[in-house]
Amino acid sequence: MALFSQKNARKQLDAEASKVHRADLEALLDRQRAIEEKVKGSGKLARFSADIKLMFSMIRDYWYGNYRSVPWKTIAAIAGALVYVMNPLDVIPDLILGFGFIDDAGVVALCLKLVESDLHRYAAWKEHQEDMESVPGTN
Repeated sequence: MALFSQKNARKQLDAEASKVHRADLEALLDRQRAIEEKVKGSGKLARFSADIKLMFSMIRDYWYGNYRSVPWKTIAAIAGALVYVMNPLDVIPDLILGFGFIDDAGVVALCLKLVESDLHRYAAWKEHQEDMESVPGTN
């Protein structure tokens, strides 16, 4: 039996996402550096580093009103996954060496699977915005 199954990941992600409100996004954005450091320092989560940065970028653009072409459930799922990662005392406490980040990685992986198409659309939009900013006279 798996230590942390996709079913458990879905349960944890749904629980965290259901608690997320728009006002929580600002607090989450304030914790970005701490979460990114935690991810970088963990073997299981480190492979999601670029995805987590993209998730934070999407939340930031949503928060500031720059990008709203995404359903709230996607934003809530991403925020829920990031809040879960931030919690050191989740289903498998992060202090348990070798196993502590398995549940965090499972929740992030499931979240990425659920929001994949929205994240791809956002990445394309973000790239287009950056291209437009680099062209003189377009901003």
